[in-house]
Amino acid sequence: MQWQEVCEHPSLKNLPFKIELNEHGEIIMTAVKVIHSLYQGEIEFLLRSLLKTGKTLPECAIKTERGTKVADVAWASADRVKLIKHETECSIAPEICVEVHSSSNTDDEMEEKRRLYFASGAVEVWLCKDGAMSFYGREGKIEGSSLVQGFPLLIEIET
Repeated sequence: MQWQEVCEHPSLKNLPFKIELNEHGEIIMTAVKVIHSLYQGEIEFLLRSLLKTGKTLPECAIKTERGTKVADVAWASADRVKLIKHETECSIAPEICVEVHSSSNTDDEMEEKRRLYFASGAVEVWLCKDGAMSFYGREGKIEGSSLVQGFPLLIEIET
C-alpha cells in the first residue's frame, strides 16, 4: 500500500490511531493516550510562539527509506514549506521532527525514527518522554535546539 492509498481509503478515515507504513507498505497503527496529545499540543504551541517564520505540522507524514513515518509535531522553514505543501507525504523531512514517547514505543524504535528523519533531511530530531525533552543533531545528542533558542528542557502540562 502507498501513502496516497492510505489517505484516500474510506475505512481508514477517522480512526483514533496514528497510522504509518513500514517498508513493505503494511499499515502500522498506534493508539495514543490523552497525555500524548497534551504534550504534542504544547510542543506545537511553543514552536509557534518561539519561531515567527515557518510552519508547524502536527502529525506530519514523511517519506523515509523504511516507509511513511508520522512525526507527532514538525516545523518547516518557509522555503521547505514551499517544496512540500502540496505533497501527500513530505519528500524531504521538515527541519525539526518531534516524537512524543508513548508507553508502546521502545528506545530502539525512537533511535530508528531519528535515523530515518535525518536520512530524509531533518536538521534536528526531538524526543519528549514524560515531558523531558531530548534534542538530537546529525552528530548525536545536543544540549538544546540550535534552531529554537530557549525551547524548554521540560514540558509541563498545567491543569
